[in-house]
Amino acid sequence: MKVSNPIFTHPLLQLLQQCKTIDTLKQAHAQMITTGLILHTYPISQILLLSSTLAPLSYTLTLFHQVPNPTTFLFNTLISSLSSHHTHIAFSLYTRILTHPTLKPNNYTYPSLFRACGSHPWLRHGLVLHAHVLKFLEPPSDRFVQASLLNFYSKCGKLRVCRYLFDEITEPDLAIWNSILSAYARNASFSSVNAISRDDSGLSFEVLSLFSEMQRSLVRPNEVTLVALISACADLGALSQGQWAHTYVLKKHLKVNQFVGTALIGMYVNCGCLNLARQVFDKMPQRDTFCYNAMIRGLAVHGCGSKALDLFEKMSFEGLVLDDVTILVILCACSHVGLVDEGCKIFESMKEIYGIEPKLEHYGCLVDLLGRAGLLKEAEERVRAMPIKPNAVLWRSLLGAARVHGNLEIGEVALRNLIELEPETSGNYVLLSNMYAKIDRWDDVNRVRKLMKGQGIDKTPGSSLVEVDGAMHEFLMGDKMHPQSKDVYLKLEEICKRLQVHGHSPRTREVLFDIEEEEKEDALSYHSERLAIAFALIASDTNLPIRIIKNLRVCGDCHSSTKLISRIYEREIIVRDRTRFHHFKDGSCSCLDYW
Repeated sequence: MKVSNPIFTHPLLQLLQQCKTIDTLKQAHAQMITTGLILHTYPISQILLLSSTLAPLSYTLTLFHQVPNPTTFLFNTLISSLSSHHTHIAFSLYTRILTHPTLKPNNYTYPSLFRACGSHPWLRHGLVLHAHVLKFLEPPSDRFVQASLLNFYSKCGKLRVCRYLFDEITEPDLAIWNSILSAYARNASFSSVNAISRDDSGLSFEVLSLFSEMQRSLVRPNEVTLVALISACADLGALSQGQWAHTYVLKKHLKVNQFVGTALIGMYVNCGCLNLARQVFDKMPQRDTFCYNAMIRGLAVHGCGSKALDLFEKMSFEGLVLDDVTILVILCACSHVGLVDEGCKIFESMKEIYGIEPKLEHYGCLVDLLGRAGLLKEAEERVRAMPIKPNAVLWRSLLGAARVHGNLEIGEVALRNLIELEPETSGNYVLLSNMYAKIDRWDDVNRVRKLMKGQGIDKTPGSSLVEVDGAMHEFLMGDKMHPQSKDVYLKLEEICKRLQVHGHSPRTREVLFDIEEEEKEDALSYHSERLAIAFALIASDTNLPIRIIKNLRVCGDCHSSTKLISRIYEREIIVRDRTRFHHFKDGSCSCLDYW
């Protein structure tokens, strides 16, 4: 009969777990000394863990240094408890293991150190640790070491290394699957919360593919898995897959915690289902700052500024801590609907009331708020008076506002600064070119075109994703690669004829290239969202909204024509561009032409 070690069940250890203050900890420590319990490794590990949370660091280190011959297990215990907040001390303890004549690091030494290396300035130490893993651990590595390696390289943005490590693992367990899925999902959503690029969408598609592979391996997903899956669906605007994931959470009785809930809110927001996002938000038993930020952002990008302000006030009333993201999303909400006074008031109170120092992103929102409202001089003055150097985002906001309101002087100033910061970004040149075209300055349009050509800069191609029957279809401007391309172009021809009948006149002034007027009309007709709409009209249920994600800002002609298409074909069309959502229905748009 196997007898358990009485050390592990000693009454003093139970008393130790009940300690909530430094004084009670010291009392328990004294009793452990008098009873001799302090001479055993496991009790020492338990008091070290507790003291690292209740006592000053000096007390914990003194306790550890009094151990005559600490084992690797004790070193690992202290390294794990100190790695998050005292990384330098955790590494000094690791160095002591390496220089010890008899001790060696083991599988339990590395995971907490890799977690600590996931942020600056410790990133470079992670590469050294990886070399140590190969040196000191017998292959294959422990699964927790493998998972921590994957997470480290994910935070470094080295997805190829992550995938190589993953592919080397036979029969990955849940922790490994979660690590690789989270790596792809994290990097897919890193570049932008509002826009997609082809690279990002590719990463999100990979999450869906990996999840299918995981299901075939019969590893059962948990909440961490579903957060990665739902986040990928959010990036792609893949509503069917996102709803499947939500249903899976409910059917399998997984916990809709703050992480799952926030991911679901983001998914429904990005798929254009603001009401479903609000339902998830309202049903959550506990809501933290991240949940509120996600919901306020959702209201912002859908143009519901007043509702966003109501939620912002409710968040403050409930005593939740507002962070810099909270201020950022509420400023965006004000900007999208022209709530200038409210936005400026929040910006001015950031430091005084909320104790948050404005960052570049906050100044960017302020400039966008003023610029959209036509207060271009005030916006330019804000940029020049900033205590930190303005970046390309701020100058681009000013350039965009100058284009909308026809202020060439400020537009040219903004472009000069943009060319210094981003000489190869095509969108900057296109914005100014459109301004010149709008007032018939064709020599200047040609000059901008030659400047682009001379520097080898091509206009970024438009790309649109549309979901039909659970499958995502991508279209590029002038794309003829889709299997149903012939039918799409026939439908597009029909759409153009019906638009003409209803009085639509193409806005050809903003077509950059020096081509004939008729060709300019064709160029507008072949914009990626037009192709996506044509395909959806052919292939989708006539009772369902058409949901499109575009990587660029919707142009003026596509905006006006999509309003008409929604009335002609009696279809709701929801377009998510790089900055916000447009809900087209019955010939009008939710943005009220303020975008």
